[in-house]
Amino acid sequence: MEDSVATFQFLGLTFNPTNIISGLLAAIIVLVVVFVFSRNLKLKPTGKQNALEWVIDFTNKIVRGSVTNGDAPNFGLYAFTLFLFIFVSNQLGLFLQIGWNGVTYVRSPTSDPIVTLTLSLMTLMLAHFSGVKKLGFKGYFKHAYLTPFTFWLPISVFTELIDFLTLGLRIYGVIFSGEMLLKIIGNMAFSGGIGMTIVAVPVAFIWQGFSLFLGSIQAYVFVTLTSVYISQQIQTEE
Repeated sequence: MEDSVATFQFLGLTFNPTNIISGLLAAIIVLVVVFVFSRNLKLKPTGKQNALEWVIDFTNKIVRGSVTNGDAPNFGLYAFTLFLFIFVSNQLGLFLQIGWNGVTYVRSPTSDPIVTLTLSLMTLMLAHFSGVKKLGFKGYFKHAYLTPFTFWLPISVFTELIDFLTLGLRIYGVIFSGEMLLKIIGNMAFSGGIGMTIVAVPVAFIWQGFSLFLGSIQAYVFVTLTSVYISQQIQTEE
């Protein structure tokens, strides 16, 4: 049975407490991990510091792979934060789902298209803001919408819409389907007798491992595409 969606009204707006709680929990986990791993920094990193620096180097390489001409350092922190938040959000629902009265209040935030499309919108807004900041509004508009031809404007606008949808819905589809299948396997384990439980439990562990891999890949893909979109808005051909 599909879980119902709980909402509440505030100042005339409708809010989803599941997204708020899950997103806040993912953000807290990221904050705690970074805080703990960055204590007692040393010139020669070991242990937790080494792991943290590896992630920083990893995301910096992603950015440098697309953003050149000395602009990459401006987006390193965003890429690092985005990668960790999406990674934790993707995995949260695999290991922790809390519900009450038919409503799930803790799950993967990225299993809701509102969250993933919000992240997509943030990325595209940052890309366009950076383009205006570097090229000026006139130069940015010409580069983003009138290149290589003036009549390219409708195609450019349509491409922006496609980028927005695909960036957000790709990760949502993967995480949502993974959680749904895990729920199906869980229901089979507890409703099909001891024989089904014996079969379903190892299948659930295997699927969790595979979903962990998919969640990691999706975080990588999201940050990579983010770097590509930023590069497209701030870098012009010489």
